[in-house]
Amino acid sequence: MSESGSLAKAARQILRRFHIGVLGTRSVRHADYPYTAALPYCTDHQGRPVVLISHLSEHTRAIARDPRVSFTVAPMVPTLRPQARATILGQIALCDDAAMAARYLRFFPDNREFLDIGGFRFFSISLEHVRLIAGFGSAHWLDGKSVLAQEAPIAQAEQDILEHMNRDHHDSLVLICRHVHDIQTETAAMVGIDCDGFDVRAEDMIYHFEFNSPVADPADARAALVALARAARS
Repeated sequence: MSESGSLAKAARQILRRFHIGVLGTRSVRHADYPYTAALPYCTDHQGRPVVLISHLSEHTRAIARDPRVSFTVAPMVPTLRPQARATILGQIALCDDAAMAARYLRFFPDNREFLDIGGFRFFSISLEHVRLIAGFGSAHWLDGKSVLAQEAPIAQAEQDILEHMNRDHHDSLVLICRHVHDIQTETAAMVGIDCDGFDVRAEDMIYHFEFNSPVADPADARAALVALARAARS
């Protein structure tokens, strides 16, 4: 893989790995000052962040006037300097995809109550430009389109894979959690899978697992998961 390809993959993996980002818009109330707020998010299958925003939010007023936004993702650690992180510059738009809504709610089931209240909508953020801080002294501007994953059949198979893994391979998920993240848990449920990896809820936390190489379809995913389960058992 070329250096540019490696950087693009690293940026996308940062977006996959974390689930809280900081959305920045141009304030309407305060004369175009940047206004930021932390929001839970998950990515769609190509790597775009998807968020849930109230119609009463300051962001909603700002977006209606100017859809250009920033979105920053970084680990919450005491020492940030050596840590990889990324900022997206893009445009935000309504996301009315029912499958994407279901994916988001698997990550954040408690947020379903906001939909019951009403006035909340899903939004997707495009990737126009991405600023990747790969570590101290390693900063890069990337074309946003280069960071996105290619469309693949794994997206349409996600729900079936989740049902199969959670129904038939719960024990394997528990072992994988212990093997990769050293999590001592008795419960584990896969909540999402895409071409780059998968996410598991264990002990009320979500943990991300990266595939060694991208998977395109259910057969690829099965092979990767079987290999990981074998490694966890060895």
